[in-house]
Amino acid sequence: MSAVYTHGHHESVLRSHRWRTAGNSAAYLLPHLRPGQALLDIGAGPGTLTMDLAALVAPGRVTATEVTDEALSLSRAEARTRGITTVDFATADVHELPFPDDAFDVVHAHQVLQHVAEPVRALAEMRRVCRPGGVVAARDSDYDRFAWYPAVPELDEWLALYGAIARANGGEPDAGRRLLSWALAAGFNDVTPGASVWCYATDEDRHWWGTMWSERIVSSDMARQIVAGGAATPADLERLSAGWLRWADAPDGWFAVLHGEVLCRA
Repeated sequence: MSAVYTHGHHESVLRSHRWRTAGNSAAYLLPHLRPGQALLDIGAGPGTLTMDLAALVAPGRVTATEVTDEALSLSRAEARTRGITTVDFATADVHELPFPDDAFDVVHAHQVLQHVAEPVRALAEMRRVCRPGGVVAARDSDYDRFAWYPAVPELDEWLALYGAIARANGGEPDAGRRLLSWALAAGFNDVTPGASVWCYATDEDRHWWGTMWSERIVSSDMARQIVAGGAATPADLERLSAGWLRWADAPDGWFAVLHGEVLCRA
């Protein structure tokens, strides 16, 4: 059921994902967390966000999932590094979760639904494994509403290429705006929708974001997929990489990433 994961696990991708914390990526969920809850984190990735959530619900247990053992090893390593022992690990497809009904107080997915083949089915599964009165939370980017300054034509090309390859892989890069619709279609009738942004505009943040993407557009799985599909050549991607560096060097550079959010009561 899963679509192809567009980003892959190149170090440039992991550098981005390891930046994510409960504070900068799950603020909308934090008021609903309390010690002792059982939490399911779908698509844990390198685990920084997962381990933050685990600390907030301890001594409750967190179950971290990924679609492969290789991907799950990243969050296992983060748990070892932090000395966290309240996290369990399971390979799982969000379309068919291997857990009984009503197993968790909180079910969370960050930047997951944009990559799956059937997001409504995924949310229905998240609802199934959440206890009555529990919370299902999802947050996803909306790529078409990314905004930046100054205008750099190569970033427009980058965004168009990303949208094309993500959809070719079976995903929906503009998932953020669709989360409310998907949640209603999945059977939720108590949904609180919202939105939030990441903004990269300080010298430090701009350098980090720009250099990360300059590497990612030439070295990640996404880059290989773009070239293999004939959408661009390696030379084209090198040109886009240089555009990212030019943006990062602009003293007035600003970049905002829009996210949609939903909090659903099971």
